[in-house]
Amino acid sequence: MSNQTSSLSFGRILTLVPPSVAIGIFFLVPFTLILLTSVAHQQQSGDFVFGFDLAHYQRFFSSVFIERALFSAALSGTIAVLSLLIAFPFTYALTRFSRRTRTLWLVYILAQLSLSEVLIAFSWQILFSRTAGISNIAVWLGLLEKSFAMAPSALAVLVGLVYLALPFAVLLLFPALSRLDRSQIEASFTLGASPLRTFFTVVLPASRPALISGGVTVFVLTLGAIIVPQVLGHPSHWTLSVMITDQAIYNSNMPFAAALAVVLLIMSGSVIGLVGWLSREGNK
Repeated sequence: MSNQTSSLSFGRILTLVPPSVAIGIFFLVPFTLILLTSVAHQQQSGDFVFGFDLAHYQRFFSSVFIERALFSAALSGTIAVLSLLIAFPFTYALTRFSRRTRTLWLVYILAQLSLSEVLIAFSWQILFSRTAGISNIAVWLGLLEKSFAMAPSALAVLVGLVYLALPFAVLLLFPALSRLDRSQIEASFTLGASPLRTFFTVVLPASRPALISGGVTVFVLTLGAIIVPQVLGHPSHWTLSVMITDQAIYNSNMPFAAALAVVLLIMSGSVIGLVGWLSREGNK
C-alpha cells in the first residue's frame, strides 16, 4: 500500500515538471533579464553594460513618471468598473437567451477578440475624426452645427480601452452567471422580493468571485495597453506602458525602460495581491 502511495505521489510530482519548466522559460527567464537590465549602466552610445545602478529607479520617482503611474492605475481602475457595469447586465441577459441565440452571441464576442489593439485604435480614430466621425451624424440629425474631432482626448482613450476590454469581461462573467441557481431567484420573487432586491441579495453575491476576477483581469489588461492611449490620446493621456515603449524604442534607453517595466509589474502584482487578500478577509 505504501509503495502504491509513493508511486502515486511520484507520478503527481512528474506531472508538475512540464508546467514548471514552461513557467521558468516564459516568465522567470524574461523577468530575470528585465530585472538585470533595469540595474545596468546606460552608456552615451545607447548601449548598456550589466552592473548594479539604481539611478533608473531613482529617476522614476520624479513627478512626471509618478504622475504617469498614478494616471495609469486610475485609468485602468475606471475601465475595469465601466466594463463590468456594461458587461454584467448584458451577460446576465445573454444567459436567458435560447441556446442557439446564446451561441451566436458568444461566437460574435470571440470574433472580437481576434481584433488587434492596432485595428481597434485606428478604427476608433476614424470614428472620432472630424471628417468621417460620429460628430457628422450629430450634424446630420441637426444636433450640431458643424462636426469636430473627438480625438485625441481622454474620452477617446477611455472609450477605446472599454471597447477593448468588454469582450474579456463578458467571457469571464458568463460561466458564473450561466450556473446561477434559478430556483433561488424564483424563491426570492415568491417571497415578495423586488427584482432590484433579488439582484443585490441573490444574483450579486453569487457572482462576486467572477466580478473580482473579471475586474482584476481587465485592470491588468488595460494597464499594459500601448497603442490605444498613443493613438487616441494626447501625451498627457499616455500610460506608463507607452512611456516604456518610448524609452526603449525612441530614446534607446533600455535600462530605464526595464526599470519602468518592473514598476508596472509591481503595480499589477500589488493589485492582484490586495484583491486576493480582501477576498480572503471577506470570506472569513
